[in-house]
Amino acid sequence: MPSLSQLLTSHHCLLVFDAASTQVQVGLLRSDHAAVWQTTSEEAGRGIFTGVRAILNETQIALDAIEAFVFCEGPGSMLGTRTVAMAIRTWQVLKPRPAYAYQSLAVAGHFERSKNGHRNFAVIADARRETWHHQSVGTGPGMAPLCRLPAAEVPGGELVTPEHFRAWAQSPRPAGICSYDLAKIFPALNDGDFFRAVAAPDAFQYEAPEYKKSPARIHSLLTADKK
Repeated sequence: MPSLSQLLTSHHCLLVFDAASTQVQVGLLRSDHAAVWQTTSEEAGRGIFTGVRAILNETQIALDAIEAFVFCEGPGSMLGTRTVAMAIRTWQVLKPRPAYAYQSLAVAGHFERSKNGHRNFAVIADARRETWHHQSVGTGPGMAPLCRLPAAEVPGGELVTPEHFRAWAQSPRPAGICSYDLAKIFPALNDGDFFRAVAAPDAFQYEAPEYKKSPARIHSLLTADKK
């Protein structure tokens, strides 16, 4: 997986989207200019496009000049993440460009570790139905894979949760708050393997969805249920 510095070397001009939290964040990263970020509390269906418009107007760059898209695939708001994915797919139809995904808890954990690497902790987010997304973060390089655990099975140790993430239940144990300000987080990602090329942008899922197939049957008055 490429690092952020490798992405900038290859593509020079990246548009970043993150709607995993209640704060929609859009960023323009270029190899020869300072990063430009926009943050809004508007819902994702508006905030994504508000942010893009503001950044392109500020920098006087056309959307066609963007060489690659970078987006958060989750965990976080499923609606927000899927709205981002839909927008990127639309822009890819207009002009084919690569897309790269990253995971919210991994980048938040890496930034938290960069401030104080001499501790073990986990970044968690509510996965609903009494389960929690769990990203273990140690003192060494790399991270364990993201997992989803029942609240009763969350391991002991320090817990933190990213700011502005929605929660519908109390955390398994008291948890601190870690930053989810991408303007601060992204400079710490230059050398880490956090980005994954994706052919079709979508929200992160632990397993592929399964759909129940119904047998084909011609309906008529004879097959309809009679009351």
